Amino acid sequence: MRITELLKQESIGLNEKAENKEQAIDKLVALMEAGGRLKDKAGYKAGILAREGLGSTAIGEGIAIPHAKVEAVAQPGLAAMVLPEGVDYEAFDGSLANLIFMIAAPAEGADVHLEALARLSTLLMNPGFKEALTAAKSKEEFLRVIDEAETARFGTAEEESGPQSGAAEEGNGPQGGAAQTGNRPQTGAPAAESRTSKKTTAESAPTGYRVLAVTACPTGIAHTYMAAENLENTAKKMGIALKAETDGSGGAQNVLTRSEIAGADAIIIAADKNVEMARFDGKPVIMVPVADGIHKAEELINRAVSGTVPVYRHDGQKNADTGVEENKDSLGRSIYKHLMNGVSHMLPFVIGGGILIALAFLFDDYSIDPSNFGKNTPLAAYLKTIGEQAFGMMLPILAGFIAMSIADRPGLAVGLVAGLIAKMGSTFANPAGGDVNAGFLGALFAGFVGGYIVLGLRKLFEKLPKSLEGIKPVLLYPVIGIFLAAVVTTFVNPYMGMINDGLTHFLNGMGGTSRIVLGMVLGGMMSIDMGGPFNKAAYVFGTAQLAEGNFEVMAAVMAGGMVPPIAIALCTTFFKKKFTAKERQSGIVNYVMGLSFITEGAIPFAAQDPLRVIPSCIVGSALAGGLSMAFGCTLRAPHGGIFVLPTIGNPLLYLAAVVAGAVAGCLVLGALKKNVE
Repeated sequence: MRITELLKQESIGLNEKAENKEQAIDKLVALMEAGGRLKDKAGYKAGILAREGLGSTAIGEGIAIPHAKVEAVAQPGLAAMVLPEGVDYEAFDGSLANLIFMIAAPAEGADVHLEALARLSTLLMNPGFKEALTAAKSKEEFLRVIDEAETARFGTAEEESGPQSGAAEEGNGPQGGAAQTGNRPQTGAPAAESRTSKKTTAESAPTGYRVLAVTACPTGIAHTYMAAENLENTAKKMGIALKAETDGSGGAQNVLTRSEIAGADAIIIAADKNVEMARFDGKPVIMVPVADGIHKAEELINRAVSGTVPVYRHDGQKNADTGVEENKDSLGRSIYKHLMNGVSHMLPFVIGGGILIALAFLFDDYSIDPSNFGKNTPLAAYLKTIGEQAFGMMLPILAGFIAMSIADRPGLAVGLVAGLIAKMGSTFANPAGGDVNAGFLGALFAGFVGGYIVLGLRKLFEKLPKSLEGIKPVLLYPVIGIFLAAVVTTFVNPYMGMINDGLTHFLNGMGGTSRIVLGMVLGGMMSIDMGGPFNKAAYVFGTAQLAEGNFEVMAAVMAGGMVPPIAIALCTTFFKKKFTAKERQSGIVNYVMGLSFITEGAIPFAAQDPLRVIPSCIVGSALAGGLSMAFGCTLRAPHGGIFVLPTIGNPLLYLAAVVAGAVAGCLVLGALKKNVE
């Protein structure tokens, strides 16, 4: 089925106007109905609104593709609308949408239309196609532009119906037509770059794809194929061979083979739903939303070939969507994953805000009062104001994305508001807040409460008529969810405040020896798994105490985190016989990573020789953390390494602590490792 078979003239609107997104949707639904594709106009619109409730279907650069796969659709079809003046469709790049395609797909039945929809999504990612459509003077010309572009790219209808030939066998890579188990059109990825590890004495030709990708969105209609197309096109421009598997409504297409996976440098998973992951065990894997495949393709591909992507380890679960054998996450593992989702989204606010605040103190002293602008250095007052606003968002963001991890997008607003209630310290006696300090623990609790409240509401609302599906994400979840989460958080805030105050008093009351021991424990934790649960726990504790004004804890944490890469770099420099030439080259990079407080630089060495590398790094990190505490060093910026040294209290002694820890780690590792044969 071709695109023009799905799009009737009656469903095309040229030179249209819409005041807002809702009006644009109404006009498109009317165009779809005019084409005779619907059996329930209201039900179809509800499906469109439900999809929009999960996130705008605007893909940027003036294009939007709203879609729904619901029972209200009688036949698969398209509606198209050109708006010369554009309409705000909530695009990520702020652009106004002036070309909108609306997709209608029946809930059940044959999926013959899916390839045509995939083709449309593919063509929209190519330059010139959108411009030709928006410039069309008539509906006939609009359809002709589509037909010509589809023919030029995929051939005529007669050619498509002919026998397929030239499919490569498994493992043949991009040469002569890659193995295809589905029918998604190929983009002609270039031959993979020659790599020494892939050559034999008989041949030096590339044997496979350097990067593989899997794209998938919940509906599997548009974004799945657009992400795949953009990744492949971008890789082609970069001279990197990439193959993308699409997991759409019609099932997985262009499926990655075992030999392709084995030969790839890294895998990009751009998906908003579960995909089969067991096959990627032991490979470097990047996992991002499907939108990143559309908007951040070059960044993803650069990461994939950088050699720094963490290796994925499958835990053996059975995924309900894929049938892959997996073990269900334990309660502790599930909580940890939700927490880390919140922390990962919180960190940019913590780091950006914290460093701006620290920079403010370079231009003035610690008594900066932004409210008394004339009394302070203007730049310092401005930096502190912006930094405090960014830093102050850490708790709502933490709670919001914990809730979103638990309950998907409907949980985001609920968690954000609950986190804000925790940050304010609201109580029933004083809703405006200020009486208690619920702090980090309060926001943590608020995030989980908000998420599980939304899950409960989703279960409760399952019994509502399907015609009300569209109002759940835009009305029921936010109104009821925000209210309930706020009530629970307000009730718990006083108790969280007591815990926070008790912890603060305990830390402030610790003597010299106790503080040194705390610094050693936190520093050592930064090296146990270098980016894993122990490392993250220490770092989160440091940032939480930073928000409470305990700046010594953050200093000890960063000192411990800087040591592992530097210790390994020193060891590769002064104990050269114990490392291969490649390891010595990587060691040089670790100087930069360690000084930048990127602990993960030590992971490749720890993975190859964990019994020697990890204990050595723990010794060095614990020493650095303990010395930092002993010297009374303070840190107001939660990241930055050597680059925020001027903002550190007792900077020279802090630098001495890091150097001492790195040297100790280097010496222990040098003593433990054996010479390379």
